[in-house]
Amino acid sequence: MGENMLALYGGPKVKTTPFGTGNRFGQDEAKELLEALEQNTLFYHFGEKVKKFLNDFNNLYGIKYSVATSSGTAALHVAIGAAGVSVGDEVITSPITDQGTVIGILYQNAIPVFADLDPHSYTMTAEAIEEKITPRTKAIIIVHLAGNPCEMDPIMELAKKYNLKVIEDCAQSYLTKYKGRLTGTIGDYGCFSTNDFKHISTGDGGIVTVNSGDQEDYFTTHAFADKNYRREDSEVLKDLEYLAPNYRMTELQGAVGIAQLKKLNWICSRRNELGEKLNKGLTSTKGINPMKITKGGWCSYWFYMLTLETQQLSCSRDEFSEALNAEGVPNQPGYIPKVLYAQPLFQKKQAYLNSQFPFDQGNYDYSIGSCPNAEHILQTAIRLNLNEFYTNQDIDDMITAINKVATYYSL
Repeated sequence: MGENMLALYGGPKVKTTPFGTGNRFGQDEAKELLEALEQNTLFYHFGEKVKKFLNDFNNLYGIKYSVATSSGTAALHVAIGAAGVSVGDEVITSPITDQGTVIGILYQNAIPVFADLDPHSYTMTAEAIEEKITPRTKAIIIVHLAGNPCEMDPIMELAKKYNLKVIEDCAQSYLTKYKGRLTGTIGDYGCFSTNDFKHISTGDGGIVTVNSGDQEDYFTTHAFADKNYRREDSEVLKDLEYLAPNYRMTELQGAVGIAQLKKLNWICSRRNELGEKLNKGLTSTKGINPMKITKGGWCSYWFYMLTLETQQLSCSRDEFSEALNAEGVPNQPGYIPKVLYAQPLFQKKQAYLNSQFPFDQGNYDYSIGSCPNAEHILQTAIRLNLNEFYTNQDIDDMITAINKVATYYSL
């Protein structure tokens, strides 16, 4: 049968040892949580944990202002609201992202518009964005997918040219850098998630960076996360000029965040080391397109995603995925099941039940084929999990398994 026979067909599997694991939470988190409870308040404005969490984050990122939120989705909605996005405005974003990226757009009764991606880095490009700009465009939400930074210089130049706000979705890009600058500090606002499926976790939670450094911009952003109550020092102003949600972070989340932030440098550095090792090991494999890291970028690899050159292989993407799983390397075909605009919400143009609003404010095309690169990425992608607790041997085994499957199916 031979060692080159796929495990799927009875051959020996490559990965026979368990992947490295470790505990995300420990005594540091427990200590912070106990201190939070001993405050006798879990409200962020009266306690000290959320304040310290944000102060530590600001110091790490070299910024003056940030706002805590209840989730990454909430962080995006807060930034969208602070940017002044309102009824009938258009916001350009990526078709390969979680729905959390567009929820805030629609809640502001604005319209998501999708721009195509670079086929190998999966990042948004200034060229594709500019094609989608209209007189109604108000903002761009940049998605740094998997910790790979978008090429921000031309995007920021574009935003300046058309007077657009730039919001960075950094849910998967903690400590990612573009030409030495941290993602989340380049646009007008940066939005982070601390849910359980991110580099650091507080269960749920989020952060918005306010990169103008302007105090009034900060107060506006802060208020939008708190029902538009302006809590400026000891004074609380409750004169409501317009609608805003309640997206407050609790002291319990802030407490866990303090401990988690202390681990972030190690987490991101280790993921970068493992991701770069994996990328290097796949550079010459026939039928495989490794993940292309943006020029001048430093990736924190929330996951690793390759694409297949299916015309060079005798198998389908799903067959490749099944064979790789059989070799002991868990993976998922694609990242999300379909591009976001292929979801029924956009195909039916129904953000609210039994209503076409706000899509009826213009002639919006969400037809399949609108973003061909993005669609092709999802049809050919294999997503591999990465974890800071993986060993170097784990990565070597992943490389061996991928090369084995690709060689077996090579035409």
